[in-house]
Amino acid sequence: MIDVEDLISLVRNYNPRTDEALIRSAYVYGREMHAGQLRRSGEEYFTHPVAVAAILTEQRLDDATIVTALLHDTIEDTKSTYKEIERLFGHEIAELVDGVTKLTNLQLSSSETKQAENFRKLFMAMSKDLRVILVKLADRLHNMRTIKSLPHDKQVRKSHETMDIFAPLAGRMGMQWMREELEDLAFRVLNPEARNSIIRRFIRLQRESGDVIQQITQDIRKELEREGVEADVFGRAKKPYSIWRKMEEKEQGFSRLSDIYGFRVITGSEGDCYRVLGAIHRRWRAVPGRFKDYISQPKSNGYRSIQTTVSGRDGKRVEVQIRTRQMHEVAESGVAAHWSYRDGVRAENPFAVDPAKWIASLTERFENAEDHDEFLEHVKLEMYSDQVFCFTPKGDVIKLPRGATPLDYAYAIHTRIGDSCVGAKVDGIRVPLWTRLKNGQSVEIITAEGQRPQATWLDIVVTGRAKAAIRKSLREEDRERYIKLGRELARVAFEHVGKKATDKAVKTAAKSFGLPSGAELLARLGSAELRAQDVVEALYPELATSGGDEIDATRAVVGLSPDQSFTRAPCCQPVPGERIVGITYRGRGVVVHAIDCPVLEKFEDQPDRWIDLYWHSGKHPAVHTVGLSVTIRNDAGVLGHICTLIGEQKANISDMEFADKKPDFYRLLIQVDLRDVEHLHTVMTALEAESDVAEIERYRDPERAD
Repeated sequence: MIDVEDLISLVRNYNPRTDEALIRSAYVYGREMHAGQLRRSGEEYFTHPVAVAAILTEQRLDDATIVTALLHDTIEDTKSTYKEIERLFGHEIAELVDGVTKLTNLQLSSSETKQAENFRKLFMAMSKDLRVILVKLADRLHNMRTIKSLPHDKQVRKSHETMDIFAPLAGRMGMQWMREELEDLAFRVLNPEARNSIIRRFIRLQRESGDVIQQITQDIRKELEREGVEADVFGRAKKPYSIWRKMEEKEQGFSRLSDIYGFRVITGSEGDCYRVLGAIHRRWRAVPGRFKDYISQPKSNGYRSIQTTVSGRDGKRVEVQIRTRQMHEVAESGVAAHWSYRDGVRAENPFAVDPAKWIASLTERFENAEDHDEFLEHVKLEMYSDQVFCFTPKGDVIKLPRGATPLDYAYAIHTRIGDSCVGAKVDGIRVPLWTRLKNGQSVEIITAEGQRPQATWLDIVVTGRAKAAIRKSLREEDRERYIKLGRELARVAFEHVGKKATDKAVKTAAKSFGLPSGAELLARLGSAELRAQDVVEALYPELATSGGDEIDATRAVVGLSPDQSFTRAPCCQPVPGERIVGITYRGRGVVVHAIDCPVLEKFEDQPDRWIDLYWHSGKHPAVHTVGLSVTIRNDAGVLGHICTLIGEQKANISDMEFADKKPDFYRLLIQVDLRDVEHLHTVMTALEAESDVAEIERYRDPERAD
């Protein structure tokens, strides 16, 4: 374990003005609080907070963050309290420690809804003070470095959580080195065979080709000397997980993968960066589509570099990053560079991003999310993606996530542009809307009056903003569709009692329900929030209560064209009163399914076959057969009694079979003819109340779909 004097020396290296007494006091207090506690490895527990603090010194962070690292588990795991930490170390540190404690209690790998809510809390914590996340990331990094002492199932769970949440978050914050190490540590647990295979191939490659990194580094240095540019050149092999991901994405074996080496050139000025680029491109052939200038178009987290890939020695592709020393500091620390110290004062780095502004740019994209699933989708889309920069015809720059399409670009400009988009031109050439945009392309959107977003657009766009706008437009379209269906339902219901559903009648009925307009009443009718029979009763109670004639079973469904016939789907056996949808069959008419029928999944990619349907409002005859699975006691007279009970509810048994026979119980499949869903409920309630009935449920068989 690092002792207190060594830790203070690490801080003093970049901050000679550090408050040594504060750090020493926190060290002593933390060690005292954790006294007697051991890690699973058998080490003294306090070795962990000290290691976390040491990781944060590598990023040259302020005293408050270092002290928070030393105390970050005290409130959670010891008798220490918020008030005591506030009394001893001040309000700022107490708030930071409390923030880390709350993050530790978030189960980020739980169910989708819970995960979304926890992501909201995570972003709230980040917006309060980003240093909380820096401590949490360092905490996770040390835990992953020492994960071998945990049981295997816990190792796997922690590694998935690291791969899904903490590694992408570190990358989004600009701490690429931490992202790569977290991914590789998780990869070691989740797929050790693949990782070892890649390492073995690296060793074999080095044996066959010699020290490729040293050779290429020397080649680059010679070119820079010839150009007269002073710069540091570093090379490295990429991490096993990074290589594995490329192998998976490109569906290539290791031997066919070329850019497995990365090189970094650190210069003294921005002008030298471009001189280095020129020298490298003159010496080696640039790979098309692999050039990015993040100096002229920085990422939102402050990252600046020129990135290019060239065919180097023996045709091997190598990736080269070119940046100044100040850019390099931000590239290593990301958003954390804002707190970086040098010689006892905040480092004056012009490229460091203000964390508050960075958080604002990240969270504003999630404001349109109306539910947990949408929010979680937006977070993952925005957090786990890099950016591309495209130009408008006027030369303005639009930032988008990698993989964005012209539709995303259109919605990034304005929702109205996105909604009315009918086509796009990229660099003057007409392209499909699903085209993936690349850095530096000029995009022009073609619009048309009357165009509305399509449901298929949700599969094309990748940005949260575009998805939210499309969903909103589709909901508005649904409302128009519901109004149309509601108008038809009202017409049929009113005609059934010899009246007409005029605009005035509908408006009057809306008032009686306390609704703002006739359109709102029709929309609720169409979406099944109101029954047409209730609307008729509101205006003509004397006619509606008389009940009228029974509805013809062949005309029980509203929404069909005059030449269409229908049949009830045998798989779900829908009855009047349930939400239904129709599927068209050539030569067979329309098959009516309950809206929750699992068989409908087979038709998801055939939207042209779906028809919005609704049961006729009124009294239906008892001709709609429904299957019931009834388990009864095996005793004399029980079956007869059950049949009598069904008859007493004015329901006819049209078929019955024994599905299972046991010494004590029988399970029956009974087909009962019913009027509607209320009749079904009445029958099931009567049977459920009977002491001889052990279990009753509605029986549906997806295998009977055809």
